[in-house]
Amino acid sequence: MPRNIIEKIWDQHIVSSQEGAPDIIFIDFQLLHEVTSPQAFETLRKRGKSVFSPHRNMATVDHSLPTDQDRKNFADALNQKQIDTLRKNCKEFGIRLYDVDSGHQGIVHVTGPELGLTQPGMTIVCGDSHTSTHGAFGALAFGVGTTQISHVLETSCILLNRPKTMRVHFVGKPSQYFRAKDAILALIQKIGVQGGTGYVLEYTGEFIRNCCMEERMTICNMSIECGARAGLIAPDETTFAFLQETPFGKESLEEKKVFWQSLLTEKGAVYDADVTLDIDGMNPFVTWGTTPAQSVQIHENIPEKEELPESQQSLAEKSLQYTRLSFGQKISGLPIENIFVGSCTNARIGDLREVAAVLKGKKVAPGVRMFIVPGSEQVEKQAIAEGLNKIFIQSGAEFRRPGCSACLAMNGDTIASGERCASTSNRNFVGRQGPGAITHLMSPFMAAIAAIEGKIMNPEEIEEEISSSSPRL
Repeated sequence: MPRNIIEKIWDQHIVSSQEGAPDIIFIDFQLLHEVTSPQAFETLRKRGKSVFSPHRNMATVDHSLPTDQDRKNFADALNQKQIDTLRKNCKEFGIRLYDVDSGHQGIVHVTGPELGLTQPGMTIVCGDSHTSTHGAFGALAFGVGTTQISHVLETSCILLNRPKTMRVHFVGKPSQYFRAKDAILALIQKIGVQGGTGYVLEYTGEFIRNCCMEERMTICNMSIECGARAGLIAPDETTFAFLQETPFGKESLEEKKVFWQSLLTEKGAVYDADVTLDIDGMNPFVTWGTTPAQSVQIHENIPEKEELPESQQSLAEKSLQYTRLSFGQKISGLPIENIFVGSCTNARIGDLREVAAVLKGKKVAPGVRMFIVPGSEQVEKQAIAEGLNKIFIQSGAEFRRPGCSACLAMNGDTIASGERCASTSNRNFVGRQGPGAITHLMSPFMAAIAAIEGKIMNPEEIEEEISSSSPRL
């Protein structure tokens, strides 16, 4: 029977399978950071166990680390303790740690791919919901809890129920200002924050094939925001070209490609669900509420209450009360006080290049704070080599050190209560970027426009100002 890529990867990693019980799945690689790993290591210590396969694990510091130039300027003692504990645990259990100034410290979902540790056909886990990012390489990657982290450390295996599969097929040609971030926001708007629950998604279509690896990572990153366990894109020449430029990915690349290509979904394979998303003529998306599903295209108004399904109306009312907006209100022209370019969704070099193209020769609007946080030290180094940092600084933006930063605001990088932030991150729930902070998710391109205008703007209304900006990464 023809199988899709999700089924193939799953079947290849089954250690044991019994009817009526979860499968025992072998995990090829685990990514670790300072927030969700301490208890897992402590479990090993109490049980007198060692790490089964240290080389199948990699750690970095990202969530709690300051993004100030002074990397020791911790927001509080707990943040410092978390990082010190990770350093101690990695040393004791023999796990490689990409620490500050190693050249590859950064957000775990940025450093793994740039090192080439993320590869097609792998099963990858991390104590972080946005592990789905790695699915861009044709890997089955998903977040796990602390107990599961300890299981993987001790056995390189995990208990899991076989997921359902869903194909998400993009058709049509969007507007010139539409980006990968808009594509995933469009999907979440269509199927809702629970539309993918229980599924692993495979993204297909011409739009996906034309995406670079960075754009694919953006799309897979937010698979979790529609409830999916994971999302992936089949490997192709774009994948292989990216890996060829990475330290670990280029090893035996030609030999591996034969196997990787065998993973592709076979003709006639069936999915448990099939979604087609027509993006023809679509414009950039911006969120207006407190979930990624509450979004509109930039030329649209927030829906009227009666235009929404009855099941969504109560949450919409609460969301608008929090964001201080109204049903039917126009989103374009909304004043903004903060711009955040960063996170595991949009903090790669292509994202920074696009922001620099908009900012070049311009100034961040008066009264607006813009901070740009590279996803890794490698991204930071490349941005400096290309002079992007100078463009940012000359425009009035802050170019900070790598880390998760204001995506979840646990390292001191917060948005003030009542202020709005145009954010390239992945979540906009109540208090995500700080108590009382209001988050509007959008692409780096749209965030850069908001920075120079001081408000969320339709790019078609200011085409002359952004005519020099790159239409794609």
